[in-house]
Amino acid sequence: MKISDLKDNAGARKSRMRVGRGEGSGKGKTSGRGQKGQKSRSGVSINGFEGGQMPLHMRIPKRGFNNPNAKDYAELNLGMLQKAFDAKKLQAGTLGEAELREAGLVRGGKNGVSLLAKGELKEKVELTVARASKGAVAAVEKAGGSVTQTVGPKVRKEPKEKVKA
Repeated sequence: MKISDLKDNAGARKSRMRVGRGEGSGKGKTSGRGQKGQKSRSGVSINGFEGGQMPLHMRIPKRGFNNPNAKDYAELNLGMLQKAFDAKKLQAGTLGEAELREAGLVRGGKNGVSLLAKGELKEKVELTVARASKGAVAAVEKAGGSVTQTVGPKVRKEPKEKVKA
């Protein structure tokens, strides 16, 4: 086989429809735009325009708030972890976030994995995760394992006392 013999599969490349090239082409005269009206002209962008009426996207009230500083954790329940042990996807022992991702237990989570206490764990396992709930830590320790958290627990700052002059 030579480079000159290489070609695309049949139907891999499709040329664009050339409109306005005579009636015989099937896309001549009005070029598939119908007759008259704003949409038949060029330079029209009226997506969401409702003829002067207040558009739907402006009529509906805005709600909520997306915190740009919020942490993004991939959540992992103890029940899912136990299911992976039962299905022989994971071996009990020392597990980190890389092993959990490799086994397909967690996806996404830019800031790491968060271990939650839903379900029960029977295996003795040493986990290293970004954060874990108190219940999850207790359940893992009850099964004889341990949890190491790379992100410290949230600490509430006490308000400063006002100094009286």
